[in-house]
Amino acid sequence: MRLLFWRRRPVPVLRLHGVLAARPGPLNIEAFGKLIDAAFRAAGRGGTVVLDIDSPGGSPVQSDLIATRIRRRADAQRAKVVAVIAETGASGGYWLACAGDEIVAHPMSVVGSIGVRGGGFGFDRALDRLGVQRRLYTAGENKARLDPFSPERPEDVAFAQALMADLHARFKDWVRTRRGTRLVGAEQAVFDGGFVLGDRALALGLIDRFGDVDGVVRAIGGERARAQVFRPRRRGLLGRLPRLAVDAVLDAVEARSGPRL
Repeated sequence: MRLLFWRRRPVPVLRLHGVLAARPGPLNIEAFGKLIDAAFRAAGRGGTVVLDIDSPGGSPVQSDLIATRIRRRADAQRAKVVAVIAETGASGGYWLACAGDEIVAHPMSVVGSIGVRGGGFGFDRALDRLGVQRRLYTAGENKARLDPFSPERPEDVAFAQALMADLHARFKDWVRTRRGTRLVGAEQAVFDGGFVLGDRALALGLIDRFGDVDGVVRAIGGERARAQVFRPRRRGLLGRLPRLAVDAVLDAVEARSGPRL
């Protein structure tokens, strides 16, 4: 029995969990680049890599860097990529899922949110009430664009909206490229920025079928297959507590600055 256990076929599973952000800790190319390479080496030429995705999104740059690295390695290895969405594959998380040749999700998974968000706070009136005078010196008329302590200018709002529209166009192009004719819903329904559950995602062509990581692994490697999980090493709880507290604050700040997927 022990000999049979060791003969179980490993299937590479790349675990992509968390918020996409460039800083240390979250989901980004620095933390996952080598793991992507290792997963495809384990799969071998013509093999299959499973993406275990649970992400609400974040940085558009990190989304693209990770997805591009996955596609580059898959094309070089002639490997198949199956993306599995667990709880959430929304915004940047869905961008990652589109790196798969097939997308699998649970009927109640949160999927889609193909859009861009940005924004912040305006403190100029608060400074007036406090009797604080702002002194800001710049070279370049737009160097202080979108400064939260200065009154909002219509031209700055137009700039931000144009920037987000450009990012949205790139997001839509990526989804169209990867999903192609499988997208069956009207573009307004697919690309309006809203998220849907797995049932609706299947009807729109955003996913291909229902399932989970365990089922996909067994379908690839047989009933005795096991997942060979690739993920960053985790520190002990005491070592992670300060980082968790900092991450919570930074996530809140990043959620109100942008643009973000």
